[in-house]
Amino acid sequence: MPRSTKKLDRLLRVRTLQLDQVRAAEVHARVKLNQEETLRERIHSLAANVAPAPTPTPTFATSLIAAAHYRDRLHQSAHAAERRVDVAHQGLASARAATQEARRDQSAIEKLIEREDARAALKALRDLEALPASAKKRHDIC
Repeated sequence: MPRSTKKLDRLLRVRTLQLDQVRAAEVHARVKLNQEETLRERIHSLAANVAPAPTPTPTFATSLIAAAHYRDRLHQSAHAAERRVDVAHQGLASARAATQEARRDQSAIEKLIEREDARAALKALRDLEALPASAKKRHDIC
């Protein structure tokens, strides 16, 4: 096996490993995005449940103050969740870009290996053509 073939095989193994790592990072980013979106939806549903509603019975002022405080805290959490979802979207976009780059690197190495194999095949054909023709015809004993 020529030296360049060994080197290309080693590069292919490294690029494949890098691609696997980048794909794992992309999956992790996708999972994080799903978790953040789920949390955001949960906070929005809680905020909707705490919204003031007309009640037929009079309520105490302290319960209204507590509900307003809780509602305010939920809205702050909702804004924070929106920011986390935006950051998760950015992380997923960068992970996808890294995956594409790793795929491109790996396919470039694969193309180099194919080109090297084609060169080796052509060299073998040329070597066969350069062999002297055998003048003797061998026949079995008649």
